[in-house]
Amino acid sequence: MVAFNDFLLLLDGYLSGSWWFPAFLIGSGIFFTIYLGFPQFKFFSHGWRIVTGKYSKDNAVGDTSPFEALTTAMSGAVGTGNIGGVALAIWIGGPAAIFWMWITAIFGMTTKFVEVTMAHKYRTKLSDGSISGGPMYYIENGLNMKWLAVVFSVCLLMMCLGTGNMPQISSISVVLLDTFNIPKIVTGIVLSVLVWLVIIGGIKRIAQIASKLVPFMAFWYIVGGLAVIISNYENIIPSFQSIFIHIFTPTAAVGGFLGASVAAALTRGVNRGLYSNEAGQGSAPIAHASSKTENPIEEGMVSILEPFIDTIIICTLTGLVILSSG
Repeated sequence: MVAFNDFLLLLDGYLSGSWWFPAFLIGSGIFFTIYLGFPQFKFFSHGWRIVTGKYSKDNAVGDTSPFEALTTAMSGAVGTGNIGGVALAIWIGGPAAIFWMWITAIFGMTTKFVEVTMAHKYRTKLSDGSISGGPMYYIENGLNMKWLAVVFSVCLLMMCLGTGNMPQISSISVVLLDTFNIPKIVTGIVLSVLVWLVIIGGIKRIAQIASKLVPFMAFWYIVGGLAVIISNYENIIPSFQSIFIHIFTPTAAVGGFLGASVAAALTRGVNRGLYSNEAGQGSAPIAHASSKTENPIEEGMVSILEPFIDTIIICTLTGLVILSSG
């Protein structure tokens, strides 16, 4: 177990601590942003109109509405990454890590627009009538690279079993143990049963549950966060100042922060931003592929909203809670 943990730490250092990770992630977003003419700004308002049902079509093919697809994708994004991920980024990279999370989100909006549009375009109808799609379909059918589609599927499965589940159940079980003295094994069993009851119903049930739970938990998290920030209102402006002051200068090892270099702020901000909004990860397109929209680009417009809500709003809120409250 120790050897396996050391291997994971080594892998994490290579993937998230190296220069090439933010270079490729942000670089891809910059390329598509320029190539497509800044779609994250051009289509932002139209994405909201599609989500609200203004352009809904009863005869459109799919299993979920655009709103249900959006909340299903966000159900895997809004959570531990918005809380523990932001705290870890600030602890290791300093306040400037929040700035790099913003940058990741801005260009990630375009990245998600591209991957969701492609997933919707190359989706397929299964024998039971349900819709299935995702990067593995457009990699195989669009790029004619079946071997790469298999590699992606295996990697995504590992991600779902790892970062998609373990941090969440760990955080929940630790909190319940510390607060209510509930054994971790009990928490794990109960949550496993609840999750099974949801996923056994397929994408339709997952979407129905997510469309109700995600807005509810996001709303109350925002309310709680604002309550903390408002109670420390005198620290709001200094908090923003600390974010921008240290973008290109190291953070001193005072005030609870480690001595963070500019590189640490950048890499931690970028990888925590990805962990939060999943732009470029390939998981969100699977949920969006089932949406009832006639044009794949319309669903891409809907997906633009994810990084904005998840990172620009919720992660910023978490960061301000931490910085303003000390």
